[in-house]
Amino acid sequence: MINVYLFDWGDTLMVDFPDAVGKMYDWEVVEAVSGAKETLTALSKNAKIYIATGAADSTELEIQQAFERVDLNQFISGYFCKANLGLSKGTPAFLNAILNQLNISAPEVAMVGDNFEKDIKPALSVGIKPFWFTQQTINTIPISIPNKVNFIKQLTELYANK
Repeated sequence: MINVYLFDWGDTLMVDFPDAVGKMYDWEVVEAVSGAKETLTALSKNAKIYIATGAADSTELEIQQAFERVDLNQFISGYFCKANLGLSKGTPAFLNAILNQLNISAPEVAMVGDNFEKDIKPALSVGIKPFWFTQQTINTIPISIPNKVNFIKQLTELYANK
């Protein structure tokens, strides 16, 4: 049973506009990814939601402020980033630090992200259930990717298939 969902930030829950400069909480326009609010509403009824982001230049408070602007902060129990963990995302150490802080075992945790190298691969290596949020089709994915990866094209698939 999944008791904790770790979500990537950019292009998983909030749109990462490539031309925007500065920190997301300060951007003129911020936007939640389609289905984000519905998904977090459903998942937060039975599990805790945390953000696990690679945003190296944003503080925990700045990340929270970005989520407040799109009204998603109400579902989020906490934010993990380089500023408060002292580790960069994309490594097993980053995820192990989160597991230690939450005092939870890996099989109880799911990682949802759009980047195979930074979200999915580290999750697999520590035993966290990975959900790869991607528009790629299965036949374009390299054969070397383990069959333990769950592919989702829409966030709502996280609760619709339960």
